[in-house]
Amino acid sequence: MIGLISATAAGSAGCERVASAWPGRTRVYEGPVGDAVRRAFAECEQLVCFLATGAVVRLVAPLLVDKASDPGVVCVDEGGRFAVSLVGGHGGGANELAREVGELLGAEPVVTTATDSVGVPGLDMLGLPVEGDVAGVSRAMLDGEPVALNAELAWPLPPLWVAETGEYSIRVSDRTVEPAEREVVLRPPSLVVGVGASKGAPVDEVLGLVQDALRDAGLSVKSVAELATVDAKAAEPGILGAAERLGVPVVTYGAEELAAVDVPNPSDAPLAAVGTPSVAEAAALLRGGELLVPKRKSAARPAMATCAVVRRPGRGRLAVVGLGPGARDLLTPRAKDELRRASVLVGLDQYVDQIRDLLLPGTRILESGLGAEEERARTAVAEARLGQSVALIGSGDAGVYAMASPALAEASDDIDVVGVPGVTAALAAAAILGAPLGHDHVSISLSDLHTPWEVIERRVRAAAEADIVVTFYNPRSRGRDWQLPKALTILAGHRKPTTPVGVVRNASRPDESSRVTTLAGLDPATVDMMTVVTVGNTATREIAGRMVTPRGYRWQEEPK
Repeated sequence: MIGLISATAAGSAGCERVASAWPGRTRVYEGPVGDAVRRAFAECEQLVCFLATGAVVRLVAPLLVDKASDPGVVCVDEGGRFAVSLVGGHGGGANELAREVGELLGAEPVVTTATDSVGVPGLDMLGLPVEGDVAGVSRAMLDGEPVALNAELAWPLPPLWVAETGEYSIRVSDRTVEPAEREVVLRPPSLVVGVGASKGAPVDEVLGLVQDALRDAGLSVKSVAELATVDAKAAEPGILGAAERLGVPVVTYGAEELAAVDVPNPSDAPLAAVGTPSVAEAAALLRGGELLVPKRKSAARPAMATCAVVRRPGRGRLAVVGLGPGARDLLTPRAKDELRRASVLVGLDQYVDQIRDLLLPGTRILESGLGAEEERARTAVAEARLGQSVALIGSGDAGVYAMASPALAEASDDIDVVGVPGVTAALAAAAILGAPLGHDHVSISLSDLHTPWEVIERRVRAAAEADIVVTFYNPRSRGRDWQLPKALTILAGHRKPTTPVGVVRNASRPDESSRVTTLAGLDPATVDMMTVVTVGNTATREIAGRMVTPRGYRWQEEPK
């Protein structure tokens, strides 16, 4: 919950605006400001104070306990010009809240957290438990000092601006190692603990068994991702209680699934009880990994719990990102987030240049020229398979005549794949032309480099006969100058010469140009590879210089 506090009429107006925009997230605190701040601080995860920063500093200072538990506090000035992240920028989420409030109110977010200010990931914001000299290593990263990355196991991390050697270091480990001087240890969730339990097994027995097994194997309890067991034990209080104390979920599998897993220590007892010769080992191993701790029983007599521990390798992550048609304001916020999350960026050199300034320091860039699409797809997948966090970029939407299809054809289920949609060239051109795609429409690439012309021609004929609006991609190049005239001739056999045709070059870019002409009036020689050509259907009209296709085929009576 976000607590909203104000002291003036202008502040109250700001409170009301935020409250009306986020009704399920906010609560307005009335009464004396001091009492309101104290109540909100105790009851809410975050605060937005429409007060002077000095006043808020004095009010919250006595309330602060620890940055890991204190709520995030944002101040908005009387004029609504600035949203200042004051307390809990990372742990309390105040930095992101300041950006959200700024976007809502049209205010400038003010974030002074050092790592955010210079674009270096905060070690406490990576989503992993962290131990050691966080302040010292973060300061070294900010100062540009070499920080070594010692990854005992591969894990998809954002760029950390690290070197091969350095006085400071970041270690990625699930072992119970103590951080050295000038070192932080990141704990990835790499361990899966399979658990079996008799009915009524005490929580302390299950939890103690898990903790002892991890300790004896030299493994960190902070790297446990989940407890895994059989469906029949999904409601077993001992297992649920142990998971709750560890702060991890319980994942369950059917007995048939577990029975199909090859394990080193099968037993007749679980086979008779729940229908599988193994619960602990099979549940831990079902999704793959290395068995670090074979099945062991609890020390109680009789033993009522068993466990096994498996290390699953970090799954690499591939984000296929659409950059839109070129304008920065048509690049989606999600795309920006993925670009900053990636430690490896793969893309066409001219597209990399478009977004180079958005990348975090330390991002490894693998760029290549035109014609290397399949090579880029293979490279991106290979990097993800090494456990990296990878962004593969393409213009428009990466799934439309772009990099998603070759990448996904190369990828298998051993990596995580995320698609980030982008504004396509067809949509950008349509917005410039008016509303040519108001009814059924199709996009057809006229490039026969990957598709035989006979197939392309058949598709153009089908669109012509079906009276569908057609947007042509890759319409004409110096080496391919006859395909567009041929396609227009096919359409002309089914549509009037006066059919509106929209021509947009470099949509959304500084040198954008556009015009509306007709099927008979279009000169193909004026078209190149940077152009999108949209041919209307029999209902499309030019109205006030704009190209419009009605949503239905019942068109209003034309003015006389």
